[in-house]
Amino acid sequence: MPRVSPLFYRIAVPLLLIVTLSVASAATDQKFSTPPTLAREASTFVKLLEQAHYNHDAVRSADYAQVVPDYMTELDGQHLFFLGTDKASFSEKYGKSVYYNVAFLGNINAAYDIYETYQTRTVSRLNWIFEELKKDVDLTSNETYRVDRTKSEWPSTAAAADELWSKRIKFELVGEMLNKKTMDEAKTTIRKRYERMLKNLDDIDASNLAEIYLSTIAHLYDPHSTYFAADTFEDFAIQMKLSLVGIGALLGLEDDNCVVKEIVPGGPADLGRLLKPNDKIISVAQTKTEPVEIIGMKLRKIVEMIRGEKGTQVHLLVQPADATDPSTRKEIVITRDVVKLNSARARAAVFQVPGPEGKEQPLGVITLPAFYGPADDGDTDAEKTSASKDVARLIDQLKQQNVQGIVLDLRHNGGGYLSEAIELAGLFISRGPVVQVKNYDGGIQVDSDDNDRIAYSGPLAVLVDRFSASASEIVTGALQNYGRAIVVGDSSTHGKGSVQQVVEMKQLSRELANAKDEKTGLPVKTGATKFTIQKYYLPSGDSTQLKGVIPDIILPSIDDYIPNIGEADLPHALVWDKITTSFFDGAPLTAKVLTPLRQTSLERQTKLDEFAYLRKNIEWFKARQEQKLISLNLDERKKQKDADDAFRKEMKAEKEVIAKGDYSFKDFRLGPPAPPRIKAPKKDTDDEDDVDDTADENDTYIKADVHLREALRIVDDAVALGKNKDLWVSNRPPLTAANGG
Repeated sequence: MPRVSPLFYRIAVPLLLIVTLSVASAATDQKFSTPPTLAREASTFVKLLEQAHYNHDAVRSADYAQVVPDYMTELDGQHLFFLGTDKASFSEKYGKSVYYNVAFLGNINAAYDIYETYQTRTVSRLNWIFEELKKDVDLTSNETYRVDRTKSEWPSTAAAADELWSKRIKFELVGEMLNKKTMDEAKTTIRKRYERMLKNLDDIDASNLAEIYLSTIAHLYDPHSTYFAADTFEDFAIQMKLSLVGIGALLGLEDDNCVVKEIVPGGPADLGRLLKPNDKIISVAQTKTEPVEIIGMKLRKIVEMIRGEKGTQVHLLVQPADATDPSTRKEIVITRDVVKLNSARARAAVFQVPGPEGKEQPLGVITLPAFYGPADDGDTDAEKTSASKDVARLIDQLKQQNVQGIVLDLRHNGGGYLSEAIELAGLFISRGPVVQVKNYDGGIQVDSDDNDRIAYSGPLAVLVDRFSASASEIVTGALQNYGRAIVVGDSSTHGKGSVQQVVEMKQLSRELANAKDEKTGLPVKTGATKFTIQKYYLPSGDSTQLKGVIPDIILPSIDDYIPNIGEADLPHALVWDKITTSFFDGAPLTAKVLTPLRQTSLERQTKLDEFAYLRKNIEWFKARQEQKLISLNLDERKKQKDADDAFRKEMKAEKEVIAKGDYSFKDFRLGPPAPPRIKAPKKDTDDEDDVDDTADENDTYIKADVHLREALRIVDDAVALGKNKDLWVSNRPPLTAANGG
């Protein structure tokens, strides 16, 4: 199997019960204890982490005490149900013995004991909520509520918890009433939400808790390592085959909310362009049925509701990731289908970019959604190809159109095959190291492009954002190291520079491999682990971990202010570091090249209306993000919502004006014509302000794409610089292939 980038493994996982799973307790008197097979798995699991995890030297047995509060947070992410005394009690009782119990005895009874208290607290609290909802609620006070309590302490006493929950109920009521519900309707919705939470508690079993607890241990080493229970691992295997029909979105749970972790390139959600990473799905409905709110529902059930027959539609009520008001909702209709790899393939276009004197210059754009390879056969009609082969073909087509420069667009590219990253970088350099891979034992392997052929040697820019990760960061960083391209985009790329491997537990233990089920006599199903084994470094020796790749020219972007979308936001993330540089024939762009390109871009950023439009959006978003405490006064919230709606309407009008300056282009695609974009039908009841402003975009490029427009202008500037021989490198213009650099 070819080595793949870390996000290749991650891409199938979030549909499963793993990520930051928040579970409500059951209304039953379930009593769990560690079964013998699980005890062997737990002990084997810890030994594997200690011996083979990349970060094994950084974790000590004493660090396992942190598992207790971390596990409590996994159960109660918003710190609403437990009390502060629970944390102190469990830390005292189990903190010092977590490592010994799991590593030597395989005993995880602490997980069950903590959950039992959580169960008691939750059932009591839900019954309290049901009684409170029968009372009159005052929404005219000047009280406020902190929406994000992930870093808050648990309430110290029962009285403090009552006060907190009184505000929480008001917060939820206001949110529902801002979406045009009466007080009674809002109360009914909230009551159903917590009734479902109570009902879902019956589904919790020992394997669910073991998965959470052991994954919490894995997270001490890094955020991408986890433990799969047997059922979860079976789902993982199915998902890796890409054989399920759905919407092409990878989901996870965070604090009882279903969150979109990734959009699969070529899937229905990708084609529709309406669902975005980090969006929260509030409810799911089938055609002509009532929506079902999914807050607090188990992920497996949510996935079953969203999956369905090809050609059928699913209706999602979503809280957008960039919403500044938690009451904001948007309905999205998606037609289920298999992932169409032809739709996810690289594509290109020739843009006509006007120069200073108005003369248009042909510049190419190559958009690459993922680093796919021949093994990605989810679309049976797709030609057996790869990312590097497709980009090479598109380069040939662009050269035939006499383009003077190219932008390689890697925005929202979450990675893929490492081998494809190396091959693709090799299209722009003659030969040399592309990536260095460091193993857990300290060994370093240098992966190089060994082909002298350069597919394109002209001026090149790479356009990235905070969602450009893994293989994207490798290609971007390598081309930056060689001085082969100027990097443009958000303040940094994603920053995931690690490699994970999935191993079934029975492969690690002969005892587990030979274990039989006492009732059936069949082999016992075991879980599996995904753990970090390697780390990526650029030819220069810099890691792509945590910091990502820093663009040469940074453009204003709202992505930089959306919380929790980068590696640096994750707890226990591996550190950034540096190893010895590899030997490569190239060097980063010099100041005499970068300085004029930066200065010219900065001048445009201060003068052009499109950048004023970006900054206005960013400042508004930042102000809302900094508003940590939300008013519980319904009239105040209505005023704020009206102001926000007016602002969005104003921004939509400005965007339409800016879009009139979009450059004309000619599209080039490989394979069959692209399917039409999937659009949600506009309802008569829609407010003009609530209609998503992507609805009128063409099928290929979004309107008023300020970052792409500026990247094209920067390439145009580089072409002009090439006419100044004082800036040439090795008798070649800047940003061109000259001895690989």
